[in-house]
This record gives sequence, structure tokens and C-alpha cells, in this order.
Amino acid sequence: MKEYLPEGRLLNSSENRNDMRSYFDLMECLKDERIIEAPCIICDSRHNLIVDLGCMRGVIPREEGAIGIVEGSTKDIALISRVNKPICFKIIDFSRDENDNIYAICSRKAAQIECLNEYILKKVPGDVISARVTHLEQFGCFVDIGCGIPSLIPIDLISVSRISHPSDRFCVGQDIFVAIKSIEDNRICLTHKELLGTWDENAAAFEQGETVTGIVRSVEDYGVFIELAPNLAGLAEPRGDIAVNSHASVYIKAIIPEKMKIKLIIVSTSHDTYKNNELGYYITSGHIDSWIYSSMSSSKMVRTDF
Repeated sequence: MKEYLPEGRLLNSSENRNDMRSYFDLMECLKDERIIEAPCIICDSRHNLIVDLGCMRGVIPREEGAIGIVEGSTKDIALISRVNKPICFKIIDFSRDENDNIYAICSRKAAQIECLNEYILKKVPGDVISARVTHLEQFGCFVDIGCGIPSLIPIDLISVSRISHPSDRFCVGQDIFVAIKSIEDNRICLTHKELLGTWDENAAAFEQGETVTGIVRSVEDYGVFIELAPNLAGLAEPRGDIAVNSHASVYIKAIIPEKMKIKLIIVSTSHDTYKNNELGYYITSGHIDSWIYSSMSSSKMVRTDF
């Protein structure tokens, strides 16, 4: 199955550059219905998008700017926000402006329809695909799953270790992997935590007696939850000088697989906000039928079925 990439991934490829060397190369793109990518330089007052094709300009009429624009299910902010960013499209015709200069008439919507029909809708829940983070909201992370088609990772499906905001885990423009959670009425919901390893896989990276760096994720009356990895957190005794998202140097007092618990002692802290968007994936391709987070030594079952 052909892979359709998030916008921005095709732009600097040699194939894409070759497609825009001349008018004749662009004519071949029209003939072959090829998807190409170029930077959007203007969204005009009528919300038509202007792209820089190198040898000429391209115009994406508003109604060709995205799936759902004509119907109103996609708002015009989806067009306005593309300025100064790469976008994908198909060339559907050529025309001449008032100065008799040739320009290409393009359709981003056509590229998205092809991506949806030939790629996304042929996927099933449990399939793992690549994505690019586009924007972050309190309730979740929006990503491009191909040709600018948006999808959402709800905040509770980002990782096992709880976060206060998706920006604690991701940054805009970051390339990530996701698993398809559900597809209903062409709406795709994603999950992410299943790709970050089980309790046993994460715990294997640590040893009792080590002192390591963690991130304070929650401060409760009964203790402080400290993230050692996106899918692994431990509990330290309560302290009053701890701030959420700060650094914490912690001593690993005990690792208890049968209870899926890690007991920690806080050695030192820093009130500086801790940012680390490096993600260690255990799964980056293929298909997952079911995923069991629980330790093999534990009677507690934490499982995802796709």
C-alpha cells in the first residue's frame, strides 16, 4: 500500500524538487495526477492559497483548499493557518493571469481525497502509522496523518504516565508514531501510549539502588508521582517543596513487578520546568491486535483491544 506522508515530509525530497523544475515537469504532474508539495506564501482575502512552485506560482481556490471547506465542516482557519508552511496538492489545470503569465490551478482537497480513500480508509484499528504534530489543546494533540488530514490523540491516550497538557509530551512539528484507535464516518481517532512499551519493558531500563532523573507529574497528599519514562512512574513520599513538571533526582528504593510499583526517594529537585520531547518507541510499524501493559508478574490487568 502506498504511504501518504504528513505535509512537510515530501517538500525537500529529490522527487518533489524534480517535479517542479519547469512548466513541462508540472505538465507531467497534471497528466499523472501526482501529489506534490510546495510552501504556501499567501492566503488572499478570498482565502485562496498561493503556493510557490519555483518556476511559477500555483493557486488553490478556497473550495479546493481542504476536505469539508465547502460543506462547512472544516473552518477557514484551516486555510489561513497554512501560510508559511508546506502544503500538498494536485495540479488540475493551467491558466494565465492579467499579465499573460502562466500559473497552475491546484487542489489540496483532491490530494486529501486520494489519501483518505487509498490509504487512511484502508487501515483498520490497531494499524501503526506515522504522523506529525500540528497543534496542541488541553484535551489532546492534533496531528496530520497524511496530506494535511487531521486526527486527534486524546490526552488520556498519549501515555500511561499522566500529563497535565499535551505540550508536556509533544511539540508542534514533531514527527511521531500513532496507532489507529477507531474509524467512524471517516473520523479517525488515534492512540499513542501502546507504542511506548509495557511496564516490564520500561522497568527493565532501571535497577534498584540507582539514582536517576525523573519528572514530577503529580503531587498528592499521600505522595509524589515521578515519571521515569512516558509509560512508567514511581511514587515518592510527600514533600512540600515540589512543583509539577520540575526535575527530580530520585533514588530507586524498590521495584515491585507483582504490584507494578516503583518506590522512590527524592534526593534533590529543581523548580525549572523540565522539557523533554524525546520518545523511545517500542513499536513503530505493523499492526497491534491487543496490547497488555501489565507486568507478567502482576494479577492486575491493563489491556487495550483494537
